[in-house]
Amino acid sequence: MKVVIVGGVAGGATAAARIRRLDEQAEIVVFERSGYISYANCGLPYYIGDVITDPEELTLQTPENFFSRFRIKMKVRHEVTAIDSERKKVCVKNLENGEEFEETYDKLILSPGAKPAQPRLPGVGIKKLFTLRTVEDTFRIKEYINQKHPKSAVLAGGGFIGLELAENLRDLGMEVTIVQRPKQLMNPFDADMASMIHSEMRRHGVKLVLGHTVEGFEEKDGGVDILLKDEKPLHADMVVLAIGVVPDTNLAKEAGLELGIKGSIVVNERMETSKPDIYAAGDAVQVKHYVTGQDALISLAGPANKQGRIIADNICGGDSKYLGSQGSSVIKVFDMTAAVTGINETNARKAGLNADAVILSPMSHAGYYPGGKVMTMKVVFEKDTYRLLGAQIVGYEGVDKRIDVLAAAIHAGLKATRLKDLDLAYAPPYSSAKDPVNMAGFMIDNIFKGILKQWRLEDAAALPRDGSVTLLDVRTVWEYNNGHIEGFQNIPVDELRNHLDKLEKSKPVYVICQSGLRSYIAARILEGNGYKAYNFSGGFRFYEAVMGDRRLIESATACGMDRNEP
Repeated sequence: MKVVIVGGVAGGATAAARIRRLDEQAEIVVFERSGYISYANCGLPYYIGDVITDPEELTLQTPENFFSRFRIKMKVRHEVTAIDSERKKVCVKNLENGEEFEETYDKLILSPGAKPAQPRLPGVGIKKLFTLRTVEDTFRIKEYINQKHPKSAVLAGGGFIGLELAENLRDLGMEVTIVQRPKQLMNPFDADMASMIHSEMRRHGVKLVLGHTVEGFEEKDGGVDILLKDEKPLHADMVVLAIGVVPDTNLAKEAGLELGIKGSIVVNERMETSKPDIYAAGDAVQVKHYVTGQDALISLAGPANKQGRIIADNICGGDSKYLGSQGSSVIKVFDMTAAVTGINETNARKAGLNADAVILSPMSHAGYYPGGKVMTMKVVFEKDTYRLLGAQIVGYEGVDKRIDVLAAAIHAGLKATRLKDLDLAYAPPYSSAKDPVNMAGFMIDNIFKGILKQWRLEDAAALPRDGSVTLLDVRTVWEYNNGHIEGFQNIPVDELRNHLDKLEKSKPVYVICQSGLRSYIAARILEGNGYKAYNFSGGFRFYEAVMGDRRLIESATACGMDRNEP
């Protein structure tokens, strides 16, 4: 059996190694257009920022290493230019010397990945404008920084690459501005949770220009003007386009393979394309979202590796199936960690799901053990079925642990109420006896049982201020005086029972505290005394962070900086 693989890195290299482990006699040839067959894609920004200083650390395997261990022919700087699925041949061009030749195959694997989205805008080809996707891109940016010593950079796009690169450029002492059309960074997060990420970026001096459309680029005054729609241009010494990626599937299109979203390759659960004996994996393929069942594009290393392994199993006589992508991911944001799994509340509702969420602010470990830090968690579930849909966490410690627990719970099909039953490891330096994941489960179970009724941030503006409802802040007098929502009266929770005569039982009571815990206790006191009470999900801390962020976004100026003062 002869297997030809187009593209290395996550999907292609994984498939190649797995095939060899399953079939010692198979002939395996990999053609990679770049000069590197397996590299740490996610580590590229950290090389630019000198966190990783040895360029060899970026290349996980070399062609020589691969051949020595697996007897796999790795042909770098070789581009497959055409596929003849009838004759089972591919046309290949040696990019070093221009030689062209044909290669036969019994099985063909396509792992071309994705390429940076390149908008058709004036000035996209200027030399001070970069993209970051490959090792070669990384070396170009690093060489420019070392030689030209730029003082400022504008990053067009606020996804994973944009945020990681912003942090690393700031660590090099550069002024950094992120500009993009959406009014939030990191679209896998809901806008309310993204506000925590915005705050951390601003705290480290990154300027955010959100909700602005880039219309082009011009070289000017030794740098680059970034032209914005209906606004004055930004100016920087260099620009990096980080507006996302699109499937690199021109080869598949010309071969007549069925294509899906944004030209991605359509595959079945065995990762087979529409043509016999041709498989595909990685960022170039359309997958099913594990939660919604809808077609999706999810460009992450974990799914690509799994897909490569599944293809290898099936080529070697197995029957492995890809169950779908869940979108679990984590990112370092300066001192913070932000993580997500499943779908957010916004996308759940767009998908037609009747979604709800709980928001909580637990400590990373036991409060009495030194060093604990607050994290903000949002767990999304379906109202009618209590199916667990997704989760988002932003914090400092223990974020990755909790998101992985929640990711496993979603994959296992646990209902959100079952989170309370998970038996999770506890010791004071690592967690609390009531782990944050358990706490989310307790809250959702209380909603299910009718013990907890919530009101959410989106309800705040519509709450009547005409006296028809009671608006109650149960924090201390000091906390209340340092900031509160207009129209809310203050009765500290520990004094509430002594002042129930001030509250009319005929009026529903909307309660808030700093994090949601004291207001929940107050709501139970009120319910126990005949009132109908609603607890604010997230607390005033959450409300203040989100509303403050929205004000900053709306007041962003065209000079490339938002007002970083709260």
